Amino acid sequence: MLDNSDNSDFSLTENNMKTNYLINKLLIWWSGFSLRTKLLAIATLVVSLLMTGITFFALNSIQRDAGMNDTRYARDLGLLLSGNVTELVANNQKNEISNVAEKFWRSSRNLRYIFFTDADDIVQLGIPISATPTTSDSQFQLTRKLKLPSELKKRPQFPLVRQHATPQGQVTDVFVPMLWKGKYLGTLALGVTPNKKALASSALTRELTIAVFISIWVLVILGAVFNALTITRPVRELVKGVREISKGNFKSRISIPMTGDLGELLNGFNRMASQLENYDEANIEELKAAQIKQQSLIATMADGAILLDSQGKIVLTNPTAKRIFRWEGRFLEGKYILNEIPEILSNDLHPNIESILNREKESDDLRISLGEPARTLRIVLQSVLDTNKVELKGIAVTIQDLTREVELNAAQNRFISNVSHELRTPLFNIKSYVETLYDLKDQLSHEEQLEFLGIANSETDRLTRLVNNVLDLSRLESGKIIQLESMDIKAAIEQTLRNYRLNATEKNVSLAHDIEENIPSILGNFDLLLQVFDNLLGNGLKFSPKKSTLMIRAYTWPDYCPVTPLSNNKDDVPQCELITPLPKVRIEIADTGSGISQSEQDKIFDRFYRVENAVHTEQGTGLGLSIVKGIIEKHGGEIRMASELGIGTTFWFDLPLEQSDKEELITQAMNNNSESF
Repeated sequence: MLDNSDNSDFSLTENNMKTNYLINKLLIWWSGFSLRTKLLAIATLVVSLLMTGITFFALNSIQRDAGMNDTRYARDLGLLLSGNVTELVANNQKNEISNVAEKFWRSSRNLRYIFFTDADDIVQLGIPISATPTTSDSQFQLTRKLKLPSELKKRPQFPLVRQHATPQGQVTDVFVPMLWKGKYLGTLALGVTPNKKALASSALTRELTIAVFISIWVLVILGAVFNALTITRPVRELVKGVREISKGNFKSRISIPMTGDLGELLNGFNRMASQLENYDEANIEELKAAQIKQQSLIATMADGAILLDSQGKIVLTNPTAKRIFRWEGRFLEGKYILNEIPEILSNDLHPNIESILNREKESDDLRISLGEPARTLRIVLQSVLDTNKVELKGIAVTIQDLTREVELNAAQNRFISNVSHELRTPLFNIKSYVETLYDLKDQLSHEEQLEFLGIANSETDRLTRLVNNVLDLSRLESGKIIQLESMDIKAAIEQTLRNYRLNATEKNVSLAHDIEENIPSILGNFDLLLQVFDNLLGNGLKFSPKKSTLMIRAYTWPDYCPVTPLSNNKDDVPQCELITPLPKVRIEIADTGSGISQSEQDKIFDRFYRVENAVHTEQGTGLGLSIVKGIIEKHGGEIRMASELGIGTTFWFDLPLEQSDKEELITQAMNNNSESF
């Protein structure tokens, strides 16, 4: 059985919960209104409550005054009647009392009843209970006792006035004690209804008061509407304009015609919006220009660049990065980088990226070999922070393809190793034969001494050639620009042929040349081209068998046709057609020697590579063709070859004409140099 106190506590808690729920719902409903609506509602409510209070007070005052008037009137009427009948009551003149009371009753329409009681509160006369008295005394004698208020007996010298409501309306009761020479004779009781004129006046006053209240309330509402139209609306439009400005819409304007302070405020807002629009346009132009510059810079970077967000997803990639990872034509934004790169690279890069995303590191650097043939990549990871250096915004990834640098370093090491080997061999031979001469000079014959000296001299020449070739190759690889001048290529070819005529005769090899008649002058360096012809002709003579032919050809390629100024005679117009706007002079050096295999052709221009290393028939430094290749590239050209075993080898290259653009040739030479070294 539950305790009643527990039930009451449970009910109280449930009621409190309901109350709190209703209050919360009310607060939520109230919070949904705007500040303007809340202020307007509160102001209207306050004014309405104030006017309602004033009206209630006025009506209450009117009713109170009406009641006081009725009370005063009834009391005065009771005192008047009491003053007229007290002596008659004291003399027991009942007929006279009855006549006076009846006349009094008939003369006043507001009297509801008249009672006379004796000292024992027994009603002696009552109107309208009794009519006009008769001669018989028993007709006036009432046996009904009137219950008088107890307050009357406490103060018998003062009349007592009170009001009570009846179905026919409110009645004012007046109880006047009748005293005659200090003796209490009884009580006069009157019932007075309100004065109709007073009621009409009170009703009129009440109606006027209500009308004034309604008028004031209407004026309050009209004032609120006027306030909304003149103040609230501009404020609302101003708030809307501020919201548009905060969203970045600087074209927002307020077109409400206003004067005074509000008008100045709206005009100031419009001026501010105009200035912000101008600043925004200027900033957008600057940002676009900066963005274009940044994009152009990123796009033209020699290194690959990738920008990641704070989750490791791709935001931006430049063309170099797309080329390195073969991403051409792919849309990569929003994709996770570790899913887009090769798996072997993803496995190596994953811990580095995670360490930066977890803020364990600010940057990282690693080298990776990738692909076949192998490429060496250097990947630099750098975190991108916000302006406060607190929040990680992303990762900047830079990819450097170090394959060429690694190859150059390896080539440099091989070059140094080869140079050291090539220098060591002649130096060792020279030292050996000189030491032998020094130690055994008396024991050696004159012929042996001459033989040793001849070998030492030959090795010295070999060493000199090697040093000179290394120096020549070093100058070519230094990137120094050579001086190109107009020259006659025919003179350089003929001088080279004269230099090798004797050697060719001794070896029984025929030297021939086929030089185009009237071949144009070229732009070139005479000494360097002599070195080219010397190396190529020397190599051809070295590998040419007896009774073979070594041929040098020179001709324009494509066909060259000099153009003269146009004249009025159409017959003077050149009749040949230019294949290219700027032909060149092509040089070919062909032999009918043993030829070079395809595998060796791929390495023939490498430094220190010698075909004789395979056949062991001739000696050389292995730098001659490397030097030739460098010199031709300095002239903006490229040397090529065609060879077949047992048939022979042909080298050819092109040289620019003298009217060629030197600046363009220099640019081409620099490009060739950067590609080769």
